[in-house]
Amino acid sequence: MAIPRDFINELIARTDIVELVDRRVPLKKAGKNHSACCPFHSEKSPSFTVSRDKQFYHCFGCGAHGNVIDFLMEYDRLEFVDAIEELAGQLGLEVPREQGGKRRDDGLSRDLYQLMEEAGNFYRQQLRSHSDRKKVEEYLEKRGLSTEIVDKFGIGFAPDGWDGLLSRYRNSQDAQDKLLTAGMLIAKDSGSRYDRFRDRLMFPIRDRRGRVVGFGGRVLGDGTPKYLNSPETPIFHKGSELYGLYELKQAHRDPQTILIVEGYMDVVALAQFGVDYAVASLGTSTTAEQFQLLLRNAKEVICCYDGDRAGFDAAWRALETALPLIKPGDQVKFIFLPQGEDPDSLVRKIGKAAFEQLIANAQSLDGFLFDTLTEQYGRDKGNFAKQAIVLIEKIQDTVLQNLLLEQLAHKLGMNNAEDVKKKLGFTAKPQQPASAAQGLKGRGTPLRLAVALLVQHPILGMGLPPQPALAHLQMSGVDLLLELLDMTRQHKLNTAQVLEHFREHAQWPALNKLAQWEHQVADENLEQEFRKALVWLTNQYIEQRYQELSLKQTHTKEERIQLQKLISVMKSRA
Repeated sequence: MAIPRDFINELIARTDIVELVDRRVPLKKAGKNHSACCPFHSEKSPSFTVSRDKQFYHCFGCGAHGNVIDFLMEYDRLEFVDAIEELAGQLGLEVPREQGGKRRDDGLSRDLYQLMEEAGNFYRQQLRSHSDRKKVEEYLEKRGLSTEIVDKFGIGFAPDGWDGLLSRYRNSQDAQDKLLTAGMLIAKDSGSRYDRFRDRLMFPIRDRRGRVVGFGGRVLGDGTPKYLNSPETPIFHKGSELYGLYELKQAHRDPQTILIVEGYMDVVALAQFGVDYAVASLGTSTTAEQFQLLLRNAKEVICCYDGDRAGFDAAWRALETALPLIKPGDQVKFIFLPQGEDPDSLVRKIGKAAFEQLIANAQSLDGFLFDTLTEQYGRDKGNFAKQAIVLIEKIQDTVLQNLLLEQLAHKLGMNNAEDVKKKLGFTAKPQQPASAAQGLKGRGTPLRLAVALLVQHPILGMGLPPQPALAHLQMSGVDLLLELLDMTRQHKLNTAQVLEHFREHAQWPALNKLAQWEHQVADENLEQEFRKALVWLTNQYIEQRYQELSLKQTHTKEERIQLQKLISVMKSRA
């Protein structure tokens, strides 16, 4: 992990989860905890609780749970690192980076974000006040874009000239160097610099937190290139961002459908006509990272392409990218527009209602897959089946996989999916290996109880002496208990901090469940029950060791002494 764990612990300790959640979901006091209707699923009566003691939230309806980092990731749709940076920003802290992380935070990224925001403000100001603004206004009017839409997307104007933006930083060599790093300036071999974007309509590209990370500039006349994009920079990676996603999330916190198109103007024009759930892939083939981002934000993703050969090829690449990423419940569909049309031009011709009817009639993934293979291989069933199997084997979602296998069986004249698997050598994806957390299963086992009590009340481990016997106990899951005991013995932690420590651990899902487990132990009996569980586990080791030694034919002197002690202990317990 690039961010030090101690810093993450500090963030969790200094952030009150009740206050953070309440700013987004109004909470009501309910005994020791706070409650509300769950923001992650529809419900009429509150089942969502937030615990200030544990710094943990849990929904008894849908099972959503976690600490402040999880809540920001789920509610604000942030990545882990983005959630950390958001919390740090709220506390006025700078996120440190360990060596070997993906990026070092030496203040450069923060300065780049600030300069990019200033650049966006500059372009918007030029749209309002530059002497050439009339031609831009005429262009926007011709494209039918309202002032509201222009403001919503922060559209601006880069004036013609070599130093429109550069001139604002004549007296700051440092700012110029950073604008060069951010791709806003270009350096000549001679060392002089000039604006990258000139005489263009400017579309700011925002990340998931709303920060400007790049720009797309559209030429206003017949110049080339038609669109000019920011290059790759420390804060802008084209394959990781989606134009318009931030604006979409401002309009729809939990969108059901996202339409992915190719261009900035497509997104803006569709929003102008009320189709405000479109994003653009920044002129590239949709990457796996972009697809993951789409599927995290909506269950239905509709890929919209031109109806020419290039459009079909792009759609096929998108299908191949999406197949391994689809999870149960996800839908990926395809729309192909009439020849010569793009979303921008078509929505102007046919209007919102007709365009949304196209969306409603989008072709399913399986329909597009089999239609394309049929067109490509015709009656050559051998190659048809071979290519279909190659694609279907990529799918992780077994429900979708079996659906496609059943359809393939029908098309090949076979009985069913099992028939296809046997005759065509289908290789199913191996199941995930069982986690060591299985050792914790068993609702009332003392090991499960000890771990649950320690996760929910880490103070129980504070100052507890080492338990050397447990290190030799042959019981699945005891290693986790020992790690928890070591963690809590010397550090005062809360539940949220304990869980965060195990985020990348195989046991994390099991610990999250135990953090919510209703163990039925009264508060006044917590310490007593916890110590009883430890005693029981120690006794298990004594019995295990006794069995080992008693079965041996010969013993060393040390083993004989140990066996006598074990017999003595077991007699005293009888």
